[in-house]
Amino acid sequence: MTTQRIPLSDNPSESDKLEVTITDLEQDARPHFVHPPAPRRKTALMRVEKCPTHFYRYLYDRVGAPYNWISRRKLSDDELAALIQHEDVYLYVLYVDGAPMGMAEIDARKRNIHELKFFGLAPEVTGCGFGRYFLTNILDLAWSREPQKLRLETCSLDHPAALPLYQKLGFRVTDRRKGLVERYNPSPKA
Repeated sequence: MTTQRIPLSDNPSESDKLEVTITDLEQDARPHFVHPPAPRRKTALMRVEKCPTHFYRYLYDRVGAPYNWISRRKLSDDELAALIQHEDVYLYVLYVDGAPMGMAEIDARKRNIHELKFFGLAPEVTGCGFGRYFLTNILDLAWSREPQKLRLETCSLDHPAALPLYQKLGFRVTDRRKGLVERYNPSPKA
């Protein structure tokens, strides 16, 4: 069964675009930090192997919709599966009280430079102490494959605590630029 995708315009108008500040960050070495204690709720961090596209789309929407994540929405199921089911792409899910509440995607297809492509929490647990806990574990997992660099990109639409947290955990800014992104509108246009 193919999941129906939310239509996004092939040629969005200027009113369908948002101006953002895009920040590129990088770590050149595994950071040394004190791991925060696990939050006082039942938590589990699990890798999803050969993630079904419907589950990935659920996570991507649950975590990313508040921050206008759209790039993966434009992919067909086959295109998405080819990407997320690649042997060097790692998807981790944070479960809180048995429910999926966070996702992190590490792209390790380039041997020496790995990218944290997506990282975030569901709205229900944002601001409850899970971000630092989840991210420190993800950084350990990313560095366990011994890349020379770990990169990520964030933008001004992401949670306001994201950039400061990345910097606290050892990422340094390598570039900052203005850009336009298509506005995510979950209701199809009439």
